[in-house]
Amino acid sequence: MSAAVLDGKALAARMRKDIKREVSALAAEGVVPTLAVVLVGDDPASRVYVTNKERDCEKCGIRSIEKHLPADASQAELEALVEEFNRRDDVHGILVQLPIPKHLDERAILDLIDPAKDVDAFHPINVGRMVRGDGVLLPCTPAGVMALLDEYDIPIEGRECVVIGRSNIVGKPMAQLLLARNGTVTVCHSRTRDLAEVCRRADILVSAVGKRNIVTADMIKPGAVVVDVAMNTDDSGRLCGDCAADVADAAGFLTPVPGGVGPMTRVMLLRNTITAARAQNAKASK
Repeated sequence: MSAAVLDGKALAARMRKDIKREVSALAAEGVVPTLAVVLVGDDPASRVYVTNKERDCEKCGIRSIEKHLPADASQAELEALVEEFNRRDDVHGILVQLPIPKHLDERAILDLIDPAKDVDAFHPINVGRMVRGDGVLLPCTPAGVMALLDEYDIPIEGRECVVIGRSNIVGKPMAQLLLARNGTVTVCHSRTRDLAEVCRRADILVSAVGKRNIVTADMIKPGAVVVDVAMNTDDSGRLCGDCAADVADAAGFLTPVPGGVGPMTRVMLLRNTITAARAQNAKASK
């Protein structure tokens, strides 16, 4: 029996309708939620991601501003641009599209973004708030996974949760959000011994490695919830995740790739932009 689908595309579409209504309500108060996106260089994948984000904003009535710097832009130029957006009252969210060219200090740039406008939630203040359990802006992909689990009424409390991957963008914050919901969390990585045995304990398995077929059916507890965060390509150039095709035969729920976590990541960026705009408007009104 094949796994039930965790349909991120359908949920994201419903969430965009709610966001569009919230944007209209803010506009009635004289606030136009605005996202500033900074793109450095000419990476084709980054160009596609930025275009998609701008299109999402347009559909929901969110204003987007794009600033494109050349690949040889200096650290000072990029920092000056971030500082400009920090100062602008008409900009509510700032996103620096990653990766940036290697000669630039990525951590310094992310740390420079005003935490109130940090819609990627990478700033150490927002990371600390998330760990403490009172984060307002949460990392988009892990927050999207949590929304997807909630949509399908998948319980987290007391369940064994395994996260494969320990990146700052997905793995670590994913573990923190599951822990905040009282999941029993294990984080696996390249040094984990007997990965398959650890994964077989999981009631909820989240894979964010970026390696095709690293998760196979024999690693899945029968009926487990499997969330495939990765975006890879197969031999014919089609999008695929970390999970082999046979995982669908063992899992109870499974996210498709594409159409699972990807749309949720994008819609959570819109959600964070609205949250940031509302908070900044409330602060300005005091």
